[in-house]
Amino acid sequence: MPYGLPRKLKRAFIVQALLASLAVLVGGYLVALVIKHGLVKEVLREEAEHYWRARAENPHTPAPDTLNLQGYLQPAGATTAPLPAPLRPLAPGFHELKDAGLLVLVDERPAGRLYLVFQRAQAQRAAFWFGVVPVLLVLLGIYGASWITYRASWRLVSPVDWLARRVAQWDPRHPDVHELSPERLPADVQGESRQLALALHAMAGKVSEHVARERNFTRDASHELRTPLTVIRMASDMGLADPALTPRQQRSLQRIQRAGRDMEAVIDAFLLLAREVDVEPQSELFDVGDVVRYEAANAAELLQDKPVRLLVSIEGSHPLVAPPRVMHVVVANLLRNACQFTDVGQVEVQVGGGRVVIKDTGIGMSAEALSRIYEPFFRADRNQDQGVGLGLPIVRRLCERCGWRIELESSEGQGTTATLVYN
Repeated sequence: MPYGLPRKLKRAFIVQALLASLAVLVGGYLVALVIKHGLVKEVLREEAEHYWRARAENPHTPAPDTLNLQGYLQPAGATTAPLPAPLRPLAPGFHELKDAGLLVLVDERPAGRLYLVFQRAQAQRAAFWFGVVPVLLVLLGIYGASWITYRASWRLVSPVDWLARRVAQWDPRHPDVHELSPERLPADVQGESRQLALALHAMAGKVSEHVARERNFTRDASHELRTPLTVIRMASDMGLADPALTPRQQRSLQRIQRAGRDMEAVIDAFLLLAREVDVEPQSELFDVGDVVRYEAANAAELLQDKPVRLLVSIEGSHPLVAPPRVMHVVVANLLRNACQFTDVGQVEVQVGGGRVVIKDTGIGMSAEALSRIYEPFFRADRNQDQGVGLGLPIVRRLCERCGWRIELESSEGQGTTATLVYN
């Protein structure tokens, strides 16, 4: 597992903390701006109003002069000479003099201009205590809460992550059942995680039993099914050696021999499907044309009572290294389907270019039937008594096992074209 659940959880909490920090920092910055400009400006305006009211009652009221605030009054008609140099060019309104480190409010009335000067350092100090310090405290709270929540979440998910890593390392053919036995589970695997571990332990045991049972069946079937077929083949060989056989008896024995060879091919194909995927099938060099000729001869018996021609076109040799009996099963199924569902016309087989193409003029299939043709037990023509609908699903599985491909084209009432691509 390239990324465990705890790591993803850690990333989620880090992203959450970063987003929260960004939001708090932006909020703190806005609070500092409000304090430095909005609050100070409002305080200076209130100070100006208070001063003009006091001056209206007492014309000799001096300009404000406190620890944080310095006021200058320029009576109407007077020059700006008595004012500090930075204040002289200022127009009425609020000003921030960064070079001088001052925040200045110039309030003009009929009696003159009032200059209220607030030290910028004082505003920054206020912004620090009322903006930055609360932000830092909030950030520390967020980080602390995130860390505590992360640790609690990690304790909850770490058993699941441990369990997932152990199961991911299992060999499907030989799962380590004892690794999840109750006595070997870590102490922190409790609650639902322990239930899951015990359920996986039980399932792994059943999988092991199933794999062993399948392996034994494959071995036993390979031996037991071949024994009677060997007897049948030897008996038919001995029967055919009798010169006193009638032509009818010879044909019967030859059919028995072909059926025995076909059964051996079917057994090999089923055993191939039963073996594990990473076990390579036994391959040998053979000619695809020979397989097609043999199966075409067998399929011709299905057309004896039908006005259907079977045409086989094979040019040159077509060597292939693969399981030959699997090729027999695949070609036999495709040919048998073509002959079975064709009542008039022809069945044409072409071999070349790494393909076996079987084209018939039979009943064909609708688009719906063609989309379901690989479903087990599905038959396009329910009126046909032969077959149970297992042929094409088996053919497709065998082709996938050998790295081949089946392509079907069909239209209802216009026949079917089956293409086996083996190169």
